[in-house]
Amino acid sequence: MSWNSFGRVFRFTTWGESHGPALGAVVDGCPPGLVLAESDIQPYLDARRPGQSKFTTQRREADAVRILSGVFEGRTTGTPISLIVENTDQRSKDYSEIANTYRPGHADYAYDAKYGFRDYRGGGRSSARETAARVAAGAVARLVIPDVSIRAYVAEIGGDAIDPAAFDAEEIARNPFWCPDAAAARRWGKRVDDARKAGSSLGAVVECVATGVPAGWGAPVYARLDADLASAMMGINAVKGVEIGDGFGAARLTGEQNADAMRPGVIRDSPQFLWDSPQFLANHAGGIAGGISTGQPVVCRVAFKPTSSILAPVETIDRAGNATEIRTRGRHDPCVGIRGTPVVAAMMALVLADHKLLHRAQCG
Repeated sequence: MSWNSFGRVFRFTTWGESHGPALGAVVDGCPPGLVLAESDIQPYLDARRPGQSKFTTQRREADAVRILSGVFEGRTTGTPISLIVENTDQRSKDYSEIANTYRPGHADYAYDAKYGFRDYRGGGRSSARETAARVAAGAVARLVIPDVSIRAYVAEIGGDAIDPAAFDAEEIARNPFWCPDAAAARRWGKRVDDARKAGSSLGAVVECVATGVPAGWGAPVYARLDADLASAMMGINAVKGVEIGDGFGAARLTGEQNADAMRPGVIRDSPQFLWDSPQFLANHAGGIAGGISTGQPVVCRVAFKPTSSILAPVETIDRAGNATEIRTRGRHDPCVGIRGTPVVAAMMALVLADHKLLHRAQCG
């Protein structure tokens, strides 16, 4: 299987399967001299870890990370950083019934059509379990962009969106949905629990905002910051849509409505500019114009489809092409977007770290 790597200068490769002995990542291109310990990575893995509430899969994994290489005396050496997370709570027998039957909406059929066989135990490489490795790599990426703050939260579940006027950043960590709206979190509790009890699932929209990104990261054609963000987010399991800034909403605006009007910033003495960063009056572009960051917050929204592994019966076929019906047993997220939230934040960090180093390589 090819294409298990992402990034240009700051590049990472993930490996391992959902029901294998372990999974992990190799991070290459990390600058030397950065302070790094397992304790710097573990909190992000804990945020993604399964089994923390009744609203996520009940698979019990410690997701304890170990650093195998690339760090000496507490600092990165500039060589590849190898990270490993062991699998300790696999129940492969839960998937014996789908060994020869395809789950509609899952990667089962497409994977089989491409490779001629598949690891049906949890989906193998197509399982969301793989994202633990991305979160670990993302923790390393954050060290490269210490002045950038990244916040991800769930903005919508099952078509029920938060009230922007009720946004409370402190509320995000207080509920199991990473929700900044306390009232919405209470509503979602019943909606997700009802879906779980019915053997069904719900979709979600996750929003991610990165502040502190300076103007100038990205490129106007083939290394566009927005294109790389879209690629990174679409590479997350169950993601079916990505918006930068207003996204599809921009298509419903007029030119003057969509314009991010600017006013002069602070005058300063510089050989390059006579003024500091401009004052923007709006951020419809999501902090990116022409593929290059503007200095405004970078805003990305990610749509997660409902989990495909559900107990509700669905029509399908087996490997021989015979019509049948499937009910997927086992432990699955009734709303995969909840645990997808830390993954979105990790992918934002990985893309921004890569683009910081790309910018430095070209522009000094």
